[in-house]
Amino acid sequence: MRKLTPFDTSAQTAPRIVTARTIHTVDAEGSTATAMLIDRGRILAIGDLAACEQAAKGVGLTPEHLDLGEAVVVPGFVDAHAHPLMFGQMMSWVDCGPEKAGSIPEIVALLREAAERTPAGRPVRGYGYEQRNLAERRHPTRFELDEVATDREVYLMNASGHGGVVNSYTLDANGVTRDTPNPEGGEFFRDADGELTGELSDAACNILTGLHGVKIGHHGPNFHLADEPEEHLRQLDAATQRFLAGGVTSIGDCQVTRREFDMYLRLAEAGRLDVRVSMYLLSHLLDEALEMGLVGQFGNAFLSFAGIKFYADGTLGGWTAYFPDGYVGDPCRTGQLYHEPAAYAELIRKAHAAGLQTATHAQAPTAIEMVVSAIEAALAERPDADARHRIEHCGLPTPEQIGRMAAAGIRPVNQTQHYFNWGEGVEQAIGTPGERFNPLGEFERAGVGYTISSDAPVAEPIPLEAIQTAVTRVTRRGHRLGPDDLRISATSALRAHTIEGAISLGREDDLGSLEVGKHADFAVLSADPLAVAAEDISSIVVRETWVDGELRHRAA
Repeated sequence: MRKLTPFDTSAQTAPRIVTARTIHTVDAEGSTATAMLIDRGRILAIGDLAACEQAAKGVGLTPEHLDLGEAVVVPGFVDAHAHPLMFGQMMSWVDCGPEKAGSIPEIVALLREAAERTPAGRPVRGYGYEQRNLAERRHPTRFELDEVATDREVYLMNASGHGGVVNSYTLDANGVTRDTPNPEGGEFFRDADGELTGELSDAACNILTGLHGVKIGHHGPNFHLADEPEEHLRQLDAATQRFLAGGVTSIGDCQVTRREFDMYLRLAEAGRLDVRVSMYLLSHLLDEALEMGLVGQFGNAFLSFAGIKFYADGTLGGWTAYFPDGYVGDPCRTGQLYHEPAAYAELIRKAHAAGLQTATHAQAPTAIEMVVSAIEAALAERPDADARHRIEHCGLPTPEQIGRMAAAGIRPVNQTQHYFNWGEGVEQAIGTPGERFNPLGEFERAGVGYTISSDAPVAEPIPLEAIQTAVTRVTRRGHRLGPDDLRISATSALRAHTIEGAISLGREDDLGSLEVGKHADFAVLSADPLAVAAEDISSIVVRETWVDGELRHRAA
């Protein structure tokens, strides 16, 4: 894998020695320290106070001293798979997640309240519901959303991000009737009498996103609804602050179109890009990337191009992941593949031949097989021991596929908060195989390098919650998902959200651990995630987040 050599964009700040009760370096030995010397955004020494003072003296520095007392320091968390612009956009929508609403009437009440304070004609949008978490154990209907408004668009996005429910006005405004055929790769759901329920998925969401929406056979979904550029900048800025609040200092944006690229450039130009972003272009831009000569990582320390994002199938939460024999919870649903296997294999071959890292969304075994087989074929044609191709989510790989992933160096990028929020729903959807969802313990035993991330806005960027869930596999409802051997240790989980995330981004030479020469990106915690009881990890407070040795966030 071709490595990024970032330009040094660090501010020329005063040298500083930072001391704390414990500093987890997350280096290869799992070392701890109590002090680190920082200059110009880089770590010059790490160990104890005396060693750092001696190191400063040796290079003629007179550093200031910052004592964090009994706090614990860890590397800045790396969120290797997220959608910051979409997250920022949804922060202005109505939160209808499980902490806000446990039933359909409660959702309707939240949306109606929003409608009352929203100017006439402007849409009302909510997000975060997961039907199996609701008292009714079903999706709302368009008729229930009609109680919110009948004179404007009402859209309630499912927690999966791959669809949701609209009101009758939205269907009527777009000319969708009971006789409208389903688009390829999407569905307007109907009841037993053939009437539209208001639920829609994947390509059917084009009625909301227009030409920038889902492109089945054209590489995947883009569910970001269009706003004015200045509003997008505000959204991206707001999202950045939420990542920092969780201790996240580096992000892999796994769905970059022209819109996201433009917003990042504008934010960086304005000096407001406070986290590091590695961009994965959505695969319909593959040919353009190759034509422009984007055949390796490039950029600077804060904004860089990393690779290409593909889609193999849909989502488990929205029941659009591909199960050709149907879902246990609904045998009439099969989900879909985004590409025919041969066409997908050619795309992977083309990207790999150019030296590009690929990151493919795949959840179900059939889709994962398509990805693993395509990567194996590409590697056979052009061997590369460090290609570092990724499978995003990688929810239900078979044990045999996991072994092949290890052999091919394929890296799963998992989201434990998915099963924290709706793990029971996966079991209801596909039966007992769902208890293996995100089998981190199996990856570890097979020698597969795995990463934990948020997939924000599907989950909040709260790494400590993700780490706790990886250690306990206990869901929001208190259900333990699967056998104990699927769990991993707190040490492994911390690595998965720091150095392993950096490896998945190709940035381990300068990010992901606190070592000499690396960027001084770190989170200051109220307690030690490797020492507290597993069920208490998510209650640890992120007191501060530092990037390049400078404070970027402090908890109120």
